[in-house]
Amino acid sequence: MTSRLLDKLFSPSEAFDQPATVGMLIGIGIALLIVPLVVEGLGRTGRMSPPLRTEIYVRYVSWLVIIPAMLAPVLLGPGATILAIGALSLLCYREFARATGCFRHRAISAVVALGIVALTFASLDHWYNFFVALPSLTISLIAIVALARDEPRGYIQRVALGVLSFILFGVCFGHLGYMANDQDYRPIIILIVLCVEANDVFAFVAGKAFGRRRLAPATSPSKTVGGSIGAIGLTSGLFATIGHFVFRGTVLDAPVHLLTMGVMLSVVGQFGDLVISSVKRDLGIKDMGSLIPGHGGLLDRFDSVVLVAPAMFHYIGYFRGIGLDQPTRLFTGDAGG
Repeated sequence: MTSRLLDKLFSPSEAFDQPATVGMLIGIGIALLIVPLVVEGLGRTGRMSPPLRTEIYVRYVSWLVIIPAMLAPVLLGPGATILAIGALSLLCYREFARATGCFRHRAISAVVALGIVALTFASLDHWYNFFVALPSLTISLIAIVALARDEPRGYIQRVALGVLSFILFGVCFGHLGYMANDQDYRPIIILIVLCVEANDVFAFVAGKAFGRRRLAPATSPSKTVGGSIGAIGLTSGLFATIGHFVFRGTVLDAPVHLLTMGVMLSVVGQFGDLVISSVKRDLGIKDMGSLIPGHGGLLDRFDSVVLVAPAMFHYIGYFRGIGLDQPTRLFTGDAGG
């Protein structure tokens, strides 16, 4: 039983069985090869300033590390995917806690971390009832442990920071991890992450080309209405095109669903970016961290995924289902969950 379970969770033997997965990997590889050629061409023709060229190359080199780091767990198996997303959740919470001062409230931070670990276990166990019960239970525990200091002053702020961080980095990120319980999780997760990152690129390019009016100048001065609209159009088209192959043979393989998911991903992804930007402006900082050259911290890079994960999870789950044909309660046994 243990051997079969480990093979199911951590076996990469089926990594390239789905044509959509292979196609997206090839597309990503081609894009990485084309980027430096485009940058060089624009630089030599004077259409790109030297500082911008340098900035893009710094980001490009970081992507050469980020992309394999993201793809490797997905290809290695559902267990590796869930654990990697759980680790990402903890690291993003660490950045958030250090920036906001939430780490000073050790009991609350411990509960948030424990909640993220519990959500990761629920995903790994494919125990959905436990997964959906954990948010309310963890939030209740945060409110309780915040009483331990017997300091009413600042109570609301302490609890609010703990709850917000757990919802964003535990619950929201956790939905992306839970998707790994689906037989077709590889192309689905790669599609979502690919389009989220492409959405940022499209917004940047469209903003440079057509952006005039600022979208939210006090929150994110560089974002424009033109960039936002351009990103919605381009991301929706990209998602619908690739999604046709990812969801082929299912109810989601229809223009109305593919375009709806594409628009939703783009819009919600932009809101996720604005949420973290608003936090940074409130704190008076530029980045949440400095781990990734040219990008900032992990949270600066994956902020758009935070709100997209639950939105896509529930849309796909409602119309198609997620992991319905896969075994549940892998570790705890089938006890009616």
